[in-house]
Amino acid sequence: MKISLLCILTLFSLVLTGSSMAKDTSRLNYFQKLTGDDADDDKARWDRLYSKHQGYVYGKDPVPYLVENRALLPVGRALDLAMGEGRNAVYLAKKGFVVEGVDISDVAIRKAKRLAQENGVRIRTIIADLSKFQIQPETYEVIMDFYFLSRPLIPQIKKGLKKGGMIIFENYTVAQLKYDKTQNRAYLLEQGELRELFKDLKIIKYSEVDDGKHATASLVAQKP
Repeated sequence: MKISLLCILTLFSLVLTGSSMAKDTSRLNYFQKLTGDDADDDKARWDRLYSKHQGYVYGKDPVPYLVENRALLPVGRALDLAMGEGRNAVYLAKKGFVVEGVDISDVAIRKAKRLAQENGVRIRTIIADLSKFQIQPETYEVIMDFYFLSRPLIPQIKKGLKKGGMIIFENYTVAQLKYDKTQNRAYLLEQGELRELFKDLKIIKYSEVDDGKHATASLVAQKP
């Protein structure tokens, strides 16, 4: 009877352990389930994209929304999230900002450095997975985020701004699926969502536009 009881207890323990391991695996693979990729695959995919083009995949000119609203932004230290090949970072550096850019792709980072050199400016570059990156609190006059949506990063963005600092943000909305069905809805903004995400900041400018080809939400907001 004792042996039988011991066997039962051992089996019960193994079942519990297996259940715990399954939960851990599920938690570890959340990113993979959401996107179909893990961080290594994500890096490899972006490296391939940026390596395919001798020139610049998205060109050398900054995003129009940044140019339109540059005069609103307080000159100082700026952080460019998911910087890519550096077109926005270099633009602000030319306007007197001290710019740091973060991207997962070392190929993109190399091209960003080259673009900065071509324009006679310096930018600080950081190769990092933004799902793990820590924004230093109360450090930046400006944080810019163009066409990269990570909702868990939003609280860090707010904390990373100095008092009076500004976030400038633009991303596709779910309406973009009308024009590009390959988009992952998880990385698209719902209607009104961008305003809601930054409602505790002072909204300076906000718009949602659908021009028949692109559907975007855009925002400039200031930390009180």
